[in-house]
Amino acid sequence: MTINIDLLRDLCETPGVSGREERVRERIEREIAGLFDETRVDPMGSFICTRKPRSGSSADATRVFLPCHMDEIGFYVRHIDDKGFVRINPAGGFDTRNLFARRVKVCTRQGELYGVMNPGGRPLHIASEEDRKKIPEVKEFFVDLGMSAEAVREQVRIGDMVVMDEPFREVGDKVVSKALDNRIACFLGIEAIRKLEQAGAKHTCEIVVAFTVQEEVGLRGARTSAFSVDADIAIGLDTTLSCDTPGVPEDEAVTHQGQGAGLHVMDASMISDHRLIDDLERVAIDSDIPVQRTVLARGGQDGGAAQQARGGCRTAGLVVGVRYIHTVTEMASVRDITAARDLLAAWLPSVK
Repeated sequence: MTINIDLLRDLCETPGVSGREERVRERIEREIAGLFDETRVDPMGSFICTRKPRSGSSADATRVFLPCHMDEIGFYVRHIDDKGFVRINPAGGFDTRNLFARRVKVCTRQGELYGVMNPGGRPLHIASEEDRKKIPEVKEFFVDLGMSAEAVREQVRIGDMVVMDEPFREVGDKVVSKALDNRIACFLGIEAIRKLEQAGAKHTCEIVVAFTVQEEVGLRGARTSAFSVDADIAIGLDTTLSCDTPGVPEDEAVTHQGQGAGLHVMDASMISDHRLIDDLERVAIDSDIPVQRTVLARGGQDGGAAQQARGGCRTAGLVVGVRYIHTVTEMASVRDITAARDLLAAWLPSVK
């Protein structure tokens, strides 16, 4: 592996659904010592980190905003029934075909409780043909903690977060985990700056990395942090689809794993500044860093919020393709993650 795999593992395995990102933020705070000159947490919980220019005047420096969201899709406890089964409300978009028979973790004020999640209804052995064809809605799923109703109510409150309980794994030359969307971008926001620091890069721009909250429910943290930062340029760091798998037409693949970082031309939330895309591509070619251009028909990212903040700013996206996105088996290529880190670290010193 050519990346700090332990950091990426920690980021992915740390619970942090939309609105409850504080554990992820605390992990990032421990990691960034010496990389930034100023840090602050805004009222919504986004962690905004500023690195001043290492050459030239700060007064007229171009301000580059790098939003990367901390939240993962997950659930909140909404009800505990008379038998102790926990009903849940989603925070983020799920395909329920991927939710059957999952191990989960309920994060309470007293600690973490482990359970299983399934939809209500008859199991296979007593299910009718019609039962077997049905795809349940999220509201039909429940969490079984293996405890009495009294014990559950003593420990679990309405509003406790529920996350998938799945380990991070290295698989061939890929990594597999829950929450690669978007802990990969958090990783890039740290490791690209670390690479600048280690190289002693004399960048003239001011760099603001914002580890944002609540992206999965509407780019909310990016809207507020982008307004306060008031940047000249924004590069939205995120994952995107990699549908280079059986059953998907070639023209819908979006990205191909192992072919490099994604230069994100457009999605439903933004159309990138073509000059920034060209500039990133030029730096990649000059630095022998593999890249691919990407277009996503649906979905959005924090760059879309940054682009429209205040009077607007020039914006592009830098992404890493992920297979099986929004599942517990999200898969990314280490080569693509490395390329995104290296491109960001190579491009920032070129900003005038």
